[in-house]
Amino acid sequence: MDSLITAAGRALAAGDPLGALNRVALRDDAPALALRGIAMAQLGDLERAKLLLRKAARRFGTKEAVARARCVVAKAEIALASRDLGGAVKSLAAARATLEAHGDRINAAHARDLTARHLLLIGRLDQAETMLGKTDPASLPPASRAIHALILAGIALRRLRTDAARAALGEAALAAREARIPALLAEVETAAQLLMTPAARLIARGTERLLRLEDVETLFASKALVIDACRYIVRQGNTIISLASRPVLFALARALAEAWPDDVARDVLLARGFGAKFTDDSHRARLRVEMGRLRATLRRIARVSATPRGFVLRPLRAKQVVVLARPVDEEHAAVLAFLADGESWSSSALALALGVSQRSVQRALDALASAGKVQSFGRGRSRRWLTPPVPGFTTTLLLPGPLPSD
Repeated sequence: MDSLITAAGRALAAGDPLGALNRVALRDDAPALALRGIAMAQLGDLERAKLLLRKAARRFGTKEAVARARCVVAKAEIALASRDLGGAVKSLAAARATLEAHGDRINAAHARDLTARHLLLIGRLDQAETMLGKTDPASLPPASRAIHALILAGIALRRLRTDAARAALGEAALAAREARIPALLAEVETAAQLLMTPAARLIARGTERLLRLEDVETLFASKALVIDACRYIVRQGNTIISLASRPVLFALARALAEAWPDDVARDVLLARGFGAKFTDDSHRARLRVEMGRLRATLRRIARVSATPRGFVLRPLRAKQVVVLARPVDEEHAAVLAFLADGESWSSSALALALGVSQRSVQRALDALASAGKVQSFGRGRSRRWLTPPVPGFTTTLLLPGPLPSD
């Protein structure tokens, strides 16, 4: 490898893409194309970066397996940055195996971290944690240690383990300062802000207040009966009842919890649960049926009792009933939670991350676009959606993943 290629590689490792381009911009050999592609990715021109890396991989040929594998890893990183969750990421396993077989330990570890980041994005936290556990971060250079720690922090945040997240972010900050890469320092600082910004609203006895993630963690560890409107569950301690697939029951449970310890009139429950603007005998009969289902569903932690004017929620052991609501009420909050990371997403990637059909995501995006809350660019398969982050709030509780007790 000649001196210009070596100098360009060092510039990229130091977070100086312009310095790298100054050395190889006029060259068209395979190593130069690969370095130009990585530089363009760091500068944000992802389409040009993918094209250059694809050309580099072809020119390296089959005899240069390590170089081709490095190109695959670089393309996978670009795919993650552009939220192409079903694209180049699939080839990471083979590239990682090639790098490990040829002793390229650092790039193999980077491939594992990219796989873990992909798993984190789609909510597979256990698999992401297992993948990270195969790497010893102490043996990595500072920039790689920072990325590794950031992914660990992301997993801890999704699990609502704020102490572990804070520790991982501290390690990431130390490594990023040692690496002296401004973009990496900015990413660590942005992640650290998630611990300081409101994550949810607590509604209890007619009052509301904002909670940070550590407050939510404390709430879940308490003996309170929590109606979680961020993840559509009812929980007390380690007892968790999911109502994500039963929206009527969840709406009724939330209405009862917001009024606790008082009861809720039947007309109010019909409006909250069914959207009924007027009531007749059929509506009241349906309400009785749904209340019977809710009573059976919550029997381990609470009773649902009839009163002269409606129904009341009576916890069996908890001394407090609260509702944990989204920081900002929005019908399609889960879609906005992903778009709030500032990256552009395709509808197929959002569907994969949310675990729903692509058509459902497209309907949500169309509704949000009509309301002026999201924007799109491109057409067909190249169409991407984005929105600026919701100022002052973290959307961590709206992202998919295991429940906090898992």
